[in-house]
Amino acid sequence: MTTATDLVERIWERDPTVWTGGDEAQWLGWLDEPLRMQEQLDSVLRFADELTDVETVVVLGMGGSSLAPEVIRRTFGTSWLRVLDTTHPTAIRRLEAELDLERTLFVSASKSGTTLETRSHTDYFLRKGGRFVAVTDPGSELERFANDHGFLAVFHGEPTIGGRYSALSPFGIVPAALAGVDVRALLDSATEMRDACRGQANPGFELGQRLGAGWREGRDKVCIDAVPGGFGLWAEQLIAESTGKLGKGLVPAPGEPPDGPDRQRGEVHDDLGSEFFRWEFAVAVAGSILGINPFDQPDVQAAKDRTSEVLAGGGVQLEPESSVEELLARAREGDYVAVQAFIDPAREPELEPLLERARRETGCVVTHGLGPRYLHSTGQLHKGGPNTVLCLQVVDDPGDELPIPGRKFGFARLIRAQAAGDYESLKERGRRVARVRLEEV
Repeated sequence: MTTATDLVERIWERDPTVWTGGDEAQWLGWLDEPLRMQEQLDSVLRFADELTDVETVVVLGMGGSSLAPEVIRRTFGTSWLRVLDTTHPTAIRRLEAELDLERTLFVSASKSGTTLETRSHTDYFLRKGGRFVAVTDPGSELERFANDHGFLAVFHGEPTIGGRYSALSPFGIVPAALAGVDVRALLDSATEMRDACRGQANPGFELGQRLGAGWREGRDKVCIDAVPGGFGLWAEQLIAESTGKLGKGLVPAPGEPPDGPDRQRGEVHDDLGSEFFRWEFAVAVAGSILGINPFDQPDVQAAKDRTSEVLAGGGVQLEPESSVEELLARAREGDYVAVQAFIDPAREPELEPLLERARRETGCVVTHGLGPRYLHSTGQLHKGGPNTVLCLQVVDDPGDELPIPGRKFGFARLIRAQAAGDYESLKERGRRVARVRLEEV
């Protein structure tokens, strides 16, 4: 029988048999990233100090490239850091109108360098003006693009780190440094937690063991503490994409009450740097208990492929299908509701009555995500996890088309295709789904 000490030692020894014995050892660079990032920090800070005429930093990224910067922005109240991770034309137009492009620095962030949303945002704003840097893995298509188009700098990610484990890498630290956050203190606290996660009193192991034990007992909904910085927005990707596969999974539910037979509390402490590492280690431990590979995402590509098919097929219509009443009536004990809203993010508060209704009528945990953001976060869980999800897609009118330079489609058609593609992918997997218009709920 494996002891706690044995398991921790095997993780630090990069032993893939902790999980499935697959390629896990190739994705454990996050274990050392706080130290590696500290070594690179002086050059990042020198670059940031030279940008004396920049008043706004805008991150163009999705999933692991956007969620950590967004949580950092909220936690530290850095008003001049912005994150764009929607393809909704209204939101893009609004952001553009709020920017002084001559005093804006865009951070184009994509590990692969091919992320459709990020490349589309980059092409759009590059045509408009402003200055750019890239954060991407070495040798990526985005790096070549950046060099060809006069980007001020390219910051390399670590290839042995997956996106959802990249908060303490350049994908989280570079935007934070450019926005004036004390990243040295952030990394110092992460390094202290890293040291603690090697010892006997191991906060990361203890959290991971609780998460895994709760899952074994049927308490698979992790009700993450609601904190001012919105930590759950980042943690839900880490949990859902890491554990939601092979019909298993922990269901992250930020802000939901933890009292209930299928729920457990996900406790969040104050120090953001240490919490990033503690939760990364914990989810790796929980993945061992679930018997899955926490570092792959086998079902994410399905929605992307479906989106490409829809885009190739021409026009996209998002007609209502079924109804809120019919979907919620299908709820069973132990299910959860996922409201998937392909809407202007400024309208997110309008979802609250719908979320409350779902809680009231089903008694289930209710989660929600904005599309296409959630496709890079909880989407893996919805398709690859247990079939306990009721998916309610909510759409609005994206408005007039907003062209994307070099593409045969614009942002309005893209967001409709992303909604349609994911909806079809969920139906293919036998998920219970419905689609409604925001104005009608």
